[in-house]
This record gives sequence, C-alpha cells and structure tokens, in this order.
Amino acid sequence: MILPDHLAPGLRVVFCGTAPGRISAQRGHYYANSGNGFWGILYTVGLVPERLEPDRDAEVLRHGIGLTDLAKHVFGQDADLPADAFDVEGLLRKIAACQPRTLAFTSLTAARAVLGPRVSAGMQAPDPRLQGISLWALPSPSGLARSHFSLTPWQALALHVKGEG
Repeated sequence: MILPDHLAPGLRVVFCGTAPGRISAQRGHYYANSGNGFWGILYTVGLVPERLEPDRDAEVLRHGIGLTDLAKHVFGQDADLPADAFDVEGLLRKIAACQPRTLAFTSLTAARAVLGPRVSAGMQAPDPRLQGISLWALPSPSGLARSHFSLTPWQALALHVKGEG
C-alpha cells in the first residue's frame, strides 16, 4: 500500500482518488503536489476550518473526512496506470465497513471505474452496492486537469455534506 487509508466509522464524507501521484507517493501524503488544489478547495468550500497541508492529511478525520484511493499499490497519472490497478471490490468493502454519509470521487476516472462510464460531475444516482451513501463525482483538483476544473461541483458537495443543500 502506497498511502494508508484515513478512514473511520460514520464519517461525513470519504474522498476517493484514482491513485497517488508521483510526488504524493514520494512524500507519503495525499494530494502532496503543490500544483494540486485539493487542500485549498476543502478550505475554500468550508469543509475544514483551516487550510491543511498534505503532511497533516490524517487530521481530516477530526473533521469527519476520510481519504482513500481506488488503486492502492501503484502511483502515477491516471493515463499511465495499468488497467488492472483499480480495486473496486476492495473500495466497496472499505466503504461498507465505515459507512460514511457520502463518498466523493476526486476524479471522474475513479468515479467511472466504480459507477460506470456515463458519470459526469455532480451528485450521482444511488448505487445498490452502496446503500444509503450519497455518491458524488468531482472534477480532479490535479494541476494536470486544471483546464477541465470547475469549483461548482465541489461547492455543491460541501453544501450537501454540511446539510445545506
């Protein structure tokens, strides 16, 4: 396992990425590349009261937030990952065990691998494998995806998680 899961029972939201990038793998922390907007976005949309840095990634649990990846044994850009890298069944088992209120994929690639090829950004239809868990697909906060990024789905997710949307 390249990055440990930060999961606990009853979280408000679990963020699931595709796989750690090279810099995250080297540093041993989620979203560690300075070009990745994840930590700033969490603060901007109001899911955490202060901006966290990647080396404080385990602190998300104090805020009812969990972190995991779909591919736990490889790292790199989505396009470079082997086809068999995604452990959908493993993710489903983890999520069933911790029962968060919401599961949010931080890339459309990860969301499509789990939920199907027609996924677009925003709240998703319920999935019988994840009963009672709200599902969201978000545009990647990676600097590599900046031209396709929109904050709007992240803001909608934050309102949902905070019970305002």
